[in-house]
Amino acid sequence: MSGPRLTPKARLKWDGRENRYLLLYPERGLALSDTAAQILKLCDGAHPVEAIVDELSRTRPNTDRETISNDVASFLDEMRKRGIVRDP
Repeated sequence: MSGPRLTPKARLKWDGRENRYLLLYPERGLALSDTAAQILKLCDGAHPVEAIVDELSRTRPNTDRETISNDVASFLDEMRKRGIVRDP
């Protein structure tokens, strides 16, 4: 089973000065929260959305799975609209 992946025009870059990931794509950049960076790092085509939710659920045990699932879906929808993430 495959999952979402970053489009070829987008890449993640660690900004050591700001201690956060940046999402870089043509003529734009976006500073990412830790959660957004974690989601996008898993958008490698090998992790289906459920696996991304599983990973976030492990790292956020105080947040219920349904909330995480909804947040991941919303975030990925927004990244698809921006042309950052594509589905297999």
